[in-house]
Amino acid sequence: MRQQKKIDSWVDDASDPLTRYHACKAMARGYAEARKTDRVRVQQARAFCAHAIESFWKTLCERQGTSIKIKPLSLSMPVVALDARRVAEDAGRLVASFPVEDAGYLIGSIYTVMLPASLRSSLGAYYTPPPLVSRLLDLAASAGFDFANGSAIDPACGGGAFLAPLAMRMVRHAGSSSPELTLRRLSKRLKGIELDPFAAWMSSVLLEAAVLPLCVASKRRMADVVTVADALGQREIGQFDLVIGNPPYGRVTLDQQRRADYARSLYGHANLYGLFTDLALHLAKPGGVVAYLTPTSFLGGQYFKALRELLTDQATPVAFDFVSDREGVFDDVLQETLLTTFTKDRRKAPSSISVIVPKGLNAARVEQIGHMSVAAAGRPWLLPRKPSDAAFLDAVSKMPTRLSDLGFVVSTGQLVWNRHRDQLRTSSERGALPLIWAESVTQSGFSFAANKRSHVPFLAVREGQPHLVTKRASVLVQRTTSKEQTRRLLAAVIPQAFLDKHGGAVVENHLNLVYVPESCKGMVSASTIAELLNTEAVDRVFRCISGSVAVSAYELQALPLPTAVQLAELERFISFGAGKPAIEKKVASFYGVLS
Repeated sequence: MRQQKKIDSWVDDASDPLTRYHACKAMARGYAEARKTDRVRVQQARAFCAHAIESFWKTLCERQGTSIKIKPLSLSMPVVALDARRVAEDAGRLVASFPVEDAGYLIGSIYTVMLPASLRSSLGAYYTPPPLVSRLLDLAASAGFDFANGSAIDPACGGGAFLAPLAMRMVRHAGSSSPELTLRRLSKRLKGIELDPFAAWMSSVLLEAAVLPLCVASKRRMADVVTVADALGQREIGQFDLVIGNPPYGRVTLDQQRRADYARSLYGHANLYGLFTDLALHLAKPGGVVAYLTPTSFLGGQYFKALRELLTDQATPVAFDFVSDREGVFDDVLQETLLTTFTKDRRKAPSSISVIVPKGLNAARVEQIGHMSVAAAGRPWLLPRKPSDAAFLDAVSKMPTRLSDLGFVVSTGQLVWNRHRDQLRTSSERGALPLIWAESVTQSGFSFAANKRSHVPFLAVREGQPHLVTKRASVLVQRTTSKEQTRRLLAAVIPQAFLDKHGGAVVENHLNLVYVPESCKGMVSASTIAELLNTEAVDRVFRCISGSVAVSAYELQALPLPTAVQLAELERFISFGAGKPAIEKKVASFYGVLS
């Protein structure tokens, strides 16, 4: 209770509305986390935010001098504790002090942080900050969308983070049309679909709030343009000049019918945002615009190769904006994200590449990087992340050599350790082999270690499990790194002497293996490949391919590399005792980087 009073005092005394908002949001999260079950937590999250929205609506109506009633919520709501209800009402009044187009994000963010983490993750429910919404609308206009006349749909409209600002832009482009005509046209040009019935109600309310002055002036209500449904399963939705939104993301298991419906964009595992991207191409009119905020994983991931091929076959990528400072943009989201626009046509034109840096609630800085054309046939898209990358990638894109051309194959470590718990051993014994974990790959090379929680150093290999055993010197590459790390690629050779001493080793699947099959001969040694992968130049190339924290075998196989002749030269250079700076300079020269 003492802590409650302390936060209440902070909410009451803080002069900055954003500080007070974050205090309310923190209290809402704490209130939700105190609920005993996830089911109760969801119900309380909805009820809390319903009070916030009602308070927001009431405040706006008082400001407009109207008594228009809020649209009714068809869901039954539980009782909210009095102190929590007061916080919710305070939050609603605070949100009303911000620009009305920000309400979807501000209230939606409270709603999502109150939801159980598992549900938030399964729904892929994260609301889009206003600067990113504004920038995506700008990009849609640059791609050719006409705000004065065009129709638009958000097929996963959440709390109206896009619908409300979109409607406001349409109103600004309405010219001298009467309020009544403008409102009537909006109802015909806008559509939203949302799976969560509470979020759909929130979208409807906040959309009407955005055009409340028109409603007051025309004495008409905004038509309800939001449908409660799963857009992925809908038929005959229609076609639109603009498909826009921040679709949910996360791996999903599909039934047979849905997999068949989206077969053209699927390769292996399905991700929700990939399905919504496929859907967008169905919903966009010929020549229409698709404007999405999504994770970057589709740029290079193997499971998105069919989607990339579909996008280059049926659309033209117009612009890519990489979102900087990801940890400060979305609550509890660590994935790298970007804004993308496509037009539903087939033109050969380079895409504009930029970085957008959000600066607070209503501002962002856009830094132009350059222009690049994306690869066809589903190959990974090499895109620059900073201005100096543009010329660098122009040279890299002309490099035809890949690991397979040098005789190497790439696979993930053979062992999924939790499927073999009963074979784990803390000490060496007959039939047990060293178990190689990711921590054995260090910046200084290979160092056998098992020093993390649940990690043990040996595995008892049973009869019939020869596929688990590695007996030839291979390059090990860590499979999980982030863009914040000094190097995305961290490689080391597991020495032949180590393998011979122990009779082999078992590599855990948080490592990739780069090796030459027994029936083949590599053009250079494994140690040369490890030195190559550990250079700044190759790391830079990988960063322009990878769109996630995973370092996948597929992306390693796609890396543009120096020619076999150049790598043979590098191998001789290393054998003569070249140090790390000299190796870096030599490899950089192969990639056209001259010091």
